[in-house]
Amino acid sequence: MRRIVQAICLFTFLALFFYTCWPYDARPASQGSTSDRWVLVNMDEPSGEFRFERSSDTATRSVAFEIAIGQTVYLTDKISLDSGVQLDQIPIGSFQVSSNQSGQIAGTFVNALDPVLQDSIIHSESGGGSITIFQRDPTARPSHYADNLARKERIPAETFLIIDPLVSLSTAIASRSWVWSLACAAIILFVCVLIPRGFCGYLCPLGTTIDLFDWAIGRRTKRFRVPDDGWWVHIKYYLLAGTLVAAGCGVLVSGFISAVPVITRGMLFLFAPLQTGTLRGWHLIPSFHLGHVLSIALFLCVLGLGFLRPRFWCKYVCPSGAVFSLGNLFRVTERKVESSCINCNKCVEICPFDAIKPDFTTRTTDCTMCQSCGGVCPTHAIKFVERWNVVELKVEDEPPTQETSLGRRGFLSLAAGSTAAAVGGLTVAAATKSWGADLSNPNAIRPVRPPGSVPEKEFLEMCIRCGECFKACPNDVLQPEGFQQGLEGLWSPIVVADWAGCESSCNACGQVCPTGAIRALPIEEKRVARMGLAIVNEATCLPAAGREECDLCVQECNAAGYHAIEYTQVGVELNEAGQPIEGTGLAAPLVMADKCVGCGLCQTRCHAINVKEKKLIAESAIIVAAGQDREDRLLTGSYLELRQEEQAAASDNASTSDGGFFIPETPPSQPETTQEPDDDPFGVNDASPF
Repeated sequence: MRRIVQAICLFTFLALFFYTCWPYDARPASQGSTSDRWVLVNMDEPSGEFRFERSSDTATRSVAFEIAIGQTVYLTDKISLDSGVQLDQIPIGSFQVSSNQSGQIAGTFVNALDPVLQDSIIHSESGGGSITIFQRDPTARPSHYADNLARKERIPAETFLIIDPLVSLSTAIASRSWVWSLACAAIILFVCVLIPRGFCGYLCPLGTTIDLFDWAIGRRTKRFRVPDDGWWVHIKYYLLAGTLVAAGCGVLVSGFISAVPVITRGMLFLFAPLQTGTLRGWHLIPSFHLGHVLSIALFLCVLGLGFLRPRFWCKYVCPSGAVFSLGNLFRVTERKVESSCINCNKCVEICPFDAIKPDFTTRTTDCTMCQSCGGVCPTHAIKFVERWNVVELKVEDEPPTQETSLGRRGFLSLAAGSTAAAVGGLTVAAATKSWGADLSNPNAIRPVRPPGSVPEKEFLEMCIRCGECFKACPNDVLQPEGFQQGLEGLWSPIVVADWAGCESSCNACGQVCPTGAIRALPIEEKRVARMGLAIVNEATCLPAAGREECDLCVQECNAAGYHAIEYTQVGVELNEAGQPIEGTGLAAPLVMADKCVGCGLCQTRCHAINVKEKKLIAESAIIVAAGQDREDRLLTGSYLELRQEEQAAASDNASTSDGGFFIPETPPSQPETTQEPDDDPFGVNDASPF
């Protein structure tokens, strides 16, 4: 039964990691059916009712869908610019149908996109049959990545991380705050009062992986085996103490050595690239650095400890297991041995946690209630009953175990170990702080963090470096930090905009974060949460430097729905009267700081085309930067409300007109159409508009 439960839990962990957190099965919602070639028949101004008729020209007509009375549909039209360019699918607004008969529909506009635009288009003489009707709003911003994760999360993707009690406990201590996963950790600890160390024996995916390694590889080599009574038997308690001491100093190291973060990073760095390479393309795997190598080495060392003894990590080293061992002190059930025991030693040989003494009684802090011993007992002398059951028990210390009470030597060993743990925790905390993030300097360069990240100080105290956000992030926008901030920032998520930009339809990183270092924001909140600010390098930007036309960043920003980059005219020549000479100058990008959220899509596009493909510049001419006044890092509160407050303040303090910007006669942005994920997320193969 234990093996069945272990297999189910390991399979569930792998499914959550490799399926639930796999973003590339998301597909944008279609716009539904369309019906084109409609023309305005008349408008009743008193009632505001419009009547449209479908053109009789069937040469290019699409198949009409059934428009029901009371249905809300969405209308678009064509418009001709002064330059003669004709644009399709300019949205008019949503339209509620009140009647539908004989090829004509009537109704009123609701929530029109722009009343002025609506009036000008409907009353224009753009020709018959220019209006198209959509079943769904063609201008709606996509949310397919967020919807896809929500649909697949039957249980939270971070389930195993939130039930590792050391993760929650150390995070709460380090950040001096309530961590929501503490409640989940309390539940699993309560369950373990009934099934002592049940997490280690049944649920832990790392423990099951270690069992598989020991069965397949570790048991074949016994030359490195060590006895079961050495100095190492209490390492887990000293590691736990050192971890909590460091957390008390504001340094979170539990993510380095807690059971579930160790296996999560192992799966991320070893096997996630194989999944990406096989299913999407090997060129889409981000490059490795020293931090990756260190994490993989740590995971392999955990498995390699099985050469010393089976489940060496679980028995002697794992600090998460130490939490459950201490929890065993409050157990209400226990393994008992009856007087019918014949001292055959089979239970000692099969116990995976060295929880049975030489006299065949129980080391209660180590027993996981796996019941393996009961399965091999030939006389059925082993029972698992309430703690206070003392019926027909065998005599303890028979045969003699040579185990004594703490004594002088044991006390000295305990004192020395405890001192070493405390000193080690303080040393790690001091070293990490001295060789870590420079938070005292407001002008220091800050890494760009995921949207919804809490302030940097709290972020470093709450992020356990589990890697869950990396796996759920489309196109690997988030990548593990190296040693730029020393050990304090190692493996924490940063936005690498040269590789990819943050999708406006995704909020996965916050949804899978187990500690709240990245807040779980609704998609509407995430879209306005500023990660940083895009900054144009005028010395290398092609139009700003007067080299050639380029508006890649503007196109990308508009396609994402942010419209945070506009045009300004540079290099304009003047005639003798001081007037601009027509045809001179270039339209250069100008970032609107109040609209930019730092998604990095503009930087991705510039880097992919101008740096990698055309090799016109050495690095992207527009780069997202974080730091003071460039990002929003809120512990609590709404980003939407923050944006609204900023807009209200800007309106109150507005004292200049916006006539200082030159907007060339280029077509306005088209309604956003989302594309299915492909093997070219950087747009390297897209045709250049020039």
